[in-house]
Amino acid sequence: MENENVIEVRNLTKKFGHFTAVDHISFEVHKGEIFGFLGANGAGKTTAMKILCGLSRPTSGEGKVNGYDINREQEKIKRNIGYMSQRFSLYPDLKVWENIRLFGGIYGLSSSTIRAKSEAMLRYLQMENLRNELVGRLPLGWKQKLAFSIALIHEPSIVFLDEPTGGVDPETRRMFWEMIYATAEQGTTIFVTTHYMDEAEYCDRVSIMVDGVIADLDSPAALKQRYHATDMDSVFRQLAVKAQRKE
Repeated sequence: MENENVIEVRNLTKKFGHFTAVDHISFEVHKGEIFGFLGANGAGKTTAMKILCGLSRPTSGEGKVNGYDINREQEKIKRNIGYMSQRFSLYPDLKVWENIRLFGGIYGLSSSTIRAKSEAMLRYLQMENLRNELVGRLPLGWKQKLAFSIALIHEPSIVFLDEPTGGVDPETRRMFWEMIYATAEQGTTIFVTTHYMDEAEYCDRVSIMVDGVIADLDSPAALKQRYHATDMDSVFRQLAVKAQRKE
């Protein structure tokens, strides 16, 4: 399984006019891996992630996500991945069970499958007594755990998490990462962006983007050794200080 890739990109480039947001990046993500995709604001990571999620088309380069071509099969990519964002994941004016039913339907699940998965999900999250609560009234930590579970409702082989723990308390962050580990152990690949460098330590490998290119990519242990650093924050600072772009 170690050599089986669920993401492969070669010379991926995205330009906006004369500005090159992503500049000929190449990398692979292995099946079942927790892959950290880091970079300061303006580094190009969000642009690259949108391409991988089928939300944007590259200017040049090639790649596959779940075996689907990023240039020609964007709709297939969107149907076969999970996605969760800190900024928008669930509908706050819908109840918990309504959000589950809505996204289950979007992913093409049958009504009976949605019902069964809803009950299992609510039991797992210990939210059975909150099924009729409006999502907008839930604490942020509960929202994020629910959103993560809903992103997995159709059992995708890869899930993209865009700064999923932003703004939540340390205890909720720890619990959220326990969910991530449990998911990865079942063979699901986790592609995660985060601003918390302690979370980068939890990843199997980490990519750090600077000015549209991948400045380095390796395991946290290897990166710390390479840059004579005691933690990932020090590694990130040593690379990010070279940036020429303004945020």
